[in-house]
Amino acid sequence: MHHQEQGGWRSDIAPYERSHIKHSIWQIINTLVPFFLLWYFAYLSLSVSYWLTLALAVPAGGFLIRIFIIFHDCCHQSFFKNRTANTIIGTVTGILTCCPYYQWRHSHSIHHATSGNLNRRGTGDIWTLTVEEYLSSSFLQRLIYRLYRNPLVMFGLGPIYIFLIDYRFNRKRAGVKERINTYVTNLSIAGAAGLLCWTLGWQNFLLVQGPIFLISGIAGIWLFYVQHTYEDTYYERDEDWKYIHAALKGSSFYKLPRILHWITGNIGFHHIHHLSPRVPNYYLEQVHNKNPMFRDVPTITLISSLRSLSFRMWSEQSKKFVGFKDIKHFVPAENSLDGSQHKIPK
Repeated sequence: MHHQEQGGWRSDIAPYERSHIKHSIWQIINTLVPFFLLWYFAYLSLSVSYWLTLALAVPAGGFLIRIFIIFHDCCHQSFFKNRTANTIIGTVTGILTCCPYYQWRHSHSIHHATSGNLNRRGTGDIWTLTVEEYLSSSFLQRLIYRLYRNPLVMFGLGPIYIFLIDYRFNRKRAGVKERINTYVTNLSIAGAAGLLCWTLGWQNFLLVQGPIFLISGIAGIWLFYVQHTYEDTYYERDEDWKYIHAALKGSSFYKLPRILHWITGNIGFHHIHHLSPRVPNYYLEQVHNKNPMFRDVPTITLISSLRSLSFRMWSEQSKKFVGFKDIKHFVPAENSLDGSQHKIPK
């Protein structure tokens, strides 16, 4: 890590790079207990009104995101000092969120080491092409990329594919521990779902779990998307890439209402998390407030974050995200979706 640059901030962040057992255990309690209670009440509400079930699914989905943040911190070894405790709680919360612990930890560590590096894209990140790459792609490649970047696909089909299908399979070079952990996670998910279907009825299970899963999945992918996809984020080629710039320029501060910061485990303070993944989620806001340098970062709000839906490709010329409609500035409009090559005007 390129942590030597502007080293003065290290002393501000260092005291927070360790977990506090009481905070961690309390967070497990105040997250898991409300989630299971809301799930149970959502099931009971089926006999009253499905609108009530859907209303209860919203906060339940929120608590499932909070469970994911506990899982996420365990993957960074920041939730407990003890490695085994992180593995156990990480695996359990991974079962609840359909994420295999070792597999996800591997891809996410690569994301942290390569975020904003144009030469090292492709693992644990959102598929992003530069304008030049898009223009030199075939018609079919462009079509696939446009579909991938379509909000209905990314946030609608995305959670279903990623959490229910993609995470069920091991990567090619996975070690024995990682493979076994994925199998254990898969069997546990199938076992829990099977037991609930048997005791409650499969229709009732799907009517409750379905909306909770979709709400948390859509919100989770949205949070990951907006934390790196905003107009003047940070992308550089390998030789110019710097870790500290990728953290403070390429990871946003998502300024949310306090209740949303709480339910999402402060992941909106994403610049702090990328600066030091060893800081547990419950200390991120304190670190953010510690040093003016940590607050002089790209800030997005609920309203301004909606603009990122129109950002599709990275322009290496302007150092900004652009939309498909901006292709006309680079290539004649009538050729914007064909497979021919075009030179970018200087």
